[in-house]
Formats: sequence, structure tokens, C-alpha cells
Amino acid sequence: MSTPTHCPGFENFKQLKSFTCNCPKCGETKEIFSDEFEKAHKCGKCGEEIDFSTCTYEAG
Repeated sequence: MSTPTHCPGFENFKQLKSFTCNCPKCGETKEIFSDEFEKAHKCGKCGEEIDFSTCTYEAG
């Protein structure tokens, strides 16, 4: 038996893209991944809803 190079399930997530946005109310940065883009997101600091259609793609 060989030791896997990556954690189980890695193949399902290696194509995800990272997006970041700043909260329009307090400026706190929030990160989401491309599989979460269609969900509603709120700032973890102040609770304001964040519109991720204004995000930037983080290449990495």
C-alpha cells in the first residue's frame, strides 16, 4: 500500500478558484471559492451582505 500524495477527495477540489471581496460596510476581506459563488455571503465582522459579482480572481 502506498501513501497518497494528497488528502482523499483532492481531485474533486483542485480546479476551484479563489475569489476575494471587501465588505462594502466595514472593508473586511472575505474569501470564497468558485463552488460557493451562487450562495449568499455575509461579512464575518459586521454581518453586511457581500455582492461577489464585484470580486477579483486570485491566481494561484
